[in-house]
Amino acid sequence: METEFETRFLEVNKGELLEKLRKLGAEDCGEFKLEEVIFYDKDLNWLDENKFVRLRQKGNSIKLTYKNNKEQTADSAKEIEFEIKDMDKAREFLEIMGLVAYRIVEKYRHTFKFKNVTLDIDTWPKIPTYVEFEGNSVEDLKNVSEELGFNWDERYDKDARYVFKKYGYDFDKIRSITFDKFE
Repeated sequence: METEFETRFLEVNKGELLEKLRKLGAEDCGEFKLEEVIFYDKDLNWLDENKFVRLRQKGNSIKLTYKNNKEQTADSAKEIEFEIKDMDKAREFLEIMGLVAYRIVEKYRHTFKFKNVTLDIDTWPKIPTYVEFEGNSVEDLKNVSEELGFNWDERYDKDARYVFKKYGYDFDKIRSITFDKFE
């Protein structure tokens, strides 16, 4: 299992950030709608342990991910992710293994690569747009964020579950986070 180095900066002005990234020559990897199914164990103990399994479709790419981030820091996430070919079969497999398809999620993600860091500008239903930085080390994240004008001390290391909680939504009780349905 690999350590994932990531952090977020909340409430970004997407237009300004896009302009800045393009001026600096960041590689624009495009914007896609992501559709996800989040799985937990049948007793929902994983919620308290900050771990889940995710099926994610982005265009023609489908990935299966196990993620565990109990500490919720920039360098605490452990992740296994790999590409699969059939989302329906994977979902059936996970459910047969005893996992529960708990939440359906949609978001728009505009991805850039700049130096050693991937920047994902995420637009979700009901919350302000934020940017996620993912790289090879905390130092890489810090250097790129500061070069882009972000104050490292104002970063938000917690994952989307906590971002939603910050804006007053009990993420653990929301089963559908889509642009058509939020309940």
